[in-house]
Amino acid sequence: MNATAAPAFLDATQRHYLATHTPVYYTPNAAVVSWLSDNLFVLALPVVAYWTLSLVFHLLDISEWKALDRYRLHDSEELRSRNRATRAEVLWAVILQHAVQTVLGYWWIEDKPSGAQVDHLANMIHLAWPLARAAKWVLGEDAASNFLASEGAHVLYAVYWWAIPVAKFLLGMFIIDTWQYFLHRAMHMNTYLYKKFHSTHHRLYVPYAYGALYNHPFEGFLLDTVGAGLAEWIAQLSTREAMLLFVVSTLKTVDDHCGYKLPWDPLQLISSNNADYHDIHHQVIGIKSNFSQPFFIHWDSILGTRMTRKDIELRRQQQKLKSS
Repeated sequence: MNATAAPAFLDATQRHYLATHTPVYYTPNAAVVSWLSDNLFVLALPVVAYWTLSLVFHLLDISEWKALDRYRLHDSEELRSRNRATRAEVLWAVILQHAVQTVLGYWWIEDKPSGAQVDHLANMIHLAWPLARAAKWVLGEDAASNFLASEGAHVLYAVYWWAIPVAKFLLGMFIIDTWQYFLHRAMHMNTYLYKKFHSTHHRLYVPYAYGALYNHPFEGFLLDTVGAGLAEWIAQLSTREAMLLFVVSTLKTVDDHCGYKLPWDPLQLISSNNADYHDIHHQVIGIKSNFSQPFFIHWDSILGTRMTRKDIELRRQQQKLKSS
């Protein structure tokens, strides 16, 4: 539909508003960075994010800051004595997974138009038709006409630039959470899958940041790479929307394995699915619980696989009563 085939409420003034206003996150450039196309930048950015945040936590790990002790989930000696994978093994396994996801991503991610290459005005005018129908259904013919005549462009702007991208982002998060929960749970409930694949990840009884993607290569491909690809495809994300989802997912995964319960960490504040929650899963008592990752815990809550520190303490007290 061309820019002239618009509902009656979009007069010249409202069209001018839509044509001249863009949100703070928008750039008209064909690429976010001038020296790399978006379809390549979207592959590089999660890897850079992974190692940058991992380095931050690694520096905290090797520091001797006593002030951090109160936030550590495990001490250094416990990390050295309980883990069954060397740091070199972890490092090479993560590098391999990043290599696999980058190669497959190069094949999967399309070089889509971005920035000013997209006719956003035409897209908004196309969206104006269902918006007009929805307004009439909710408000009635006369009230909808009056409302759209005065606020139609503002509503259309908000829906196109904010509501739809946020909804797609949340859908992408839900898809990743759903995919990882049920696949992760299956790998614990099926003895063959656990021993053959997932037991690799659980060689880290005491997780640390750059061990977040320490997996059997097949599990890493199926759990993380395929899950992210499905989210991008089903939610119909643009390259830049996928970029944000992949980076946030990566940072959240690293943070969930960081080994610190930090009250000022924004990634631990947005959800109950944090480093402390996932650490329970890495312990013997919680290995059949807390499968949710990386964003929220709704599947654990709905399906009865959630375990908290309070639950652990209660179970230990019950065991003491039974043995006394």
